[in-house]
Amino acid sequence: MRIWPIFKKEMRLYFTSPIAWVILTIFTLITGYFFYSIFAFFTLASMQSMMNPAMGRELNVTDSVLRPLFSNISVILLLLMPLVTMRLFAEERRSGTIELLLTYPVRDGAVLIGKYLAALAVYGVMLAATLVYPALVLYFARVEWGVLLTGYLGLLLMGATFLAVGVFASSLTENQIVASITTFGVLLIFWVIGWSADYVGGVVGRVLTHVSLLEHFDSFAKGVLDTKDVVYYLDFTIIALFLTLRSLEARRWKG
Repeated sequence: MRIWPIFKKEMRLYFTSPIAWVILTIFTLITGYFFYSIFAFFTLASMQSMMNPAMGRELNVTDSVLRPLFSNISVILLLLMPLVTMRLFAEERRSGTIELLLTYPVRDGAVLIGKYLAALAVYGVMLAATLVYPALVLYFARVEWGVLLTGYLGLLLMGATFLAVGVFASSLTENQIVASITTFGVLLIFWVIGWSADYVGGVVGRVLTHVSLLEHFDSFAKGVLDTKDVVYYLDFTIIALFLTLRSLEARRWKG
């Protein structure tokens, strides 16, 4: 398994081109804007609560700042993750280097894992950049560490799932835009699919709720670590990577 050379090559491509830097900059600016807005509103509400003690009893920095921040970050990921993965296989197919890569004495699985881990590493850098926000909150107030940890675990698992879907979409086409739109479309379907569960009801409604990406993230944002939510994201990721592997193998057999 020659994963490391593939990983290094992808990381070099990410950071020697504008892709990673542009995505990191946009992600940091948008999350920073959301954090500033949420924290400024919380500060204003805190000042008003000094004149209304009853209002102050309901104020909590975890509920008022961290949970909305996690929810907003998850929405940003829905938009930006397709940009992280769109190049991985689509560009190789467009330039014709995918055939060359698949003829190397390296397994398809190693190629897949190397590229996926590189995308995951870029995402890790993006998440790490947001740690400054809870650090600022900690400077001014006490936070619930359980919510903080489960929130970031949820973001990590959700992002890993998004990346796996993006890698699969990228393996299907040689057009990066098509790969990006396909990824966004698939993720959006699984994002909103739970919204109709209440209207449908019954077994179908429960199934729609279960497959919803959003429903499983809510628990993490509330500080609840449920095994079924972890398993859901892991299963989703494994299935997407498995389909990517089948796609690569089909490409190899077609020559």
